[in-house]
Amino acid sequence: MSWFTKEEGFEQINKLGQARTPFLFIISYDKKKIFAQPLDRLDNDIFYKLEAWRNYPVKKRDRNYTFSTSPVAFGTYRKAMEQIMEEIRSGNTYLLNLTFRTAVESNLSLKEIFTYARAKFKLYFKNEFICFSPEMFVRIEGNTISTYPMKGTIDANIPHAEARILSNEKEMAEHVMIVDLMRNDLGIVGTDVKVEKFRYTDRIRAGQKELLQVSSQITAKLPGTWHGKLGEILDALTPAGSITGTPKKSTASIIDRIENYDRTFYTGIFGIFDGNALRSSVMIRYMEKEGEHLFYKSGGGITIDSDAREEYKELTDKIYLPF
Repeated sequence: MSWFTKEEGFEQINKLGQARTPFLFIISYDKKKIFAQPLDRLDNDIFYKLEAWRNYPVKKRDRNYTFSTSPVAFGTYRKAMEQIMEEIRSGNTYLLNLTFRTAVESNLSLKEIFTYARAKFKLYFKNEFICFSPEMFVRIEGNTISTYPMKGTIDANIPHAEARILSNEKEMAEHVMIVDLMRNDLGIVGTDVKVEKFRYTDRIRAGQKELLQVSSQITAKLPGTWHGKLGEILDALTPAGSITGTPKKSTASIIDRIENYDRTFYTGIFGIFDGNALRSSVMIRYMEKEGEHLFYKSGGGITIDSDAREEYKELTDKIYLPF
């Protein structure tokens, strides 16, 4: 198995879509590596779930597990955040999704974690990485494309958690910026862009606690020939605005300078085209294997109103196994 380059990969996606061939695709954050393989020839060490679409049997966890984390030091996080604040004050970004990688240890294998994890969207790739993501990227049904940007997280057990996050001005500003960015992105590939739902919450299991995540739904109309232009559509929409920030181009450039590691497939996207419809997800809640070591990647959005301690807590709260 070899990865396609950006140009080859999007062309392959166009061809498979044009032929109405069901296939799985994976696109790295920087789009330098793309995987696209027909489902009837899919390698036997790749497993996926996109809501009801899956290719593996459900299996309940039957043994206890250990899971420990070694997050980046708060001082290191604060230093990176101060650099972002300088960029915000200079007008180079308004919202930036800052992420770090965390060394983790578990007595479970990547395959076991993937199998037991409860999430709407999951991917296991060749014992190299997994994700168990709560975030839809785009869905295409008929000639309608929908996206569901997710921005805003709170511990669901805090008193009046939903009211608190929905009334939080910093969270509102962050969410509005992402919705505006995704409206503009859908306008590149479609027409009649609409915000169908604005700031609704989903309850997500996060290890021993539950989180509320805030999302919106935005739709647009695609031309009837969209199947043969899937590669172009996905190229235009990536990287996902919810995991870069806004404005996308300058913010992505700042991320490249400030983050102290390579995101690789973390915050990329994966999806399935079944011959008629498409479902895809942003690869967050992500773990990868390097040699014998496991790393978990997580982060959150930074704005001018962000508090370093609260943002650091969000980053660490997102390091969990959803059992």
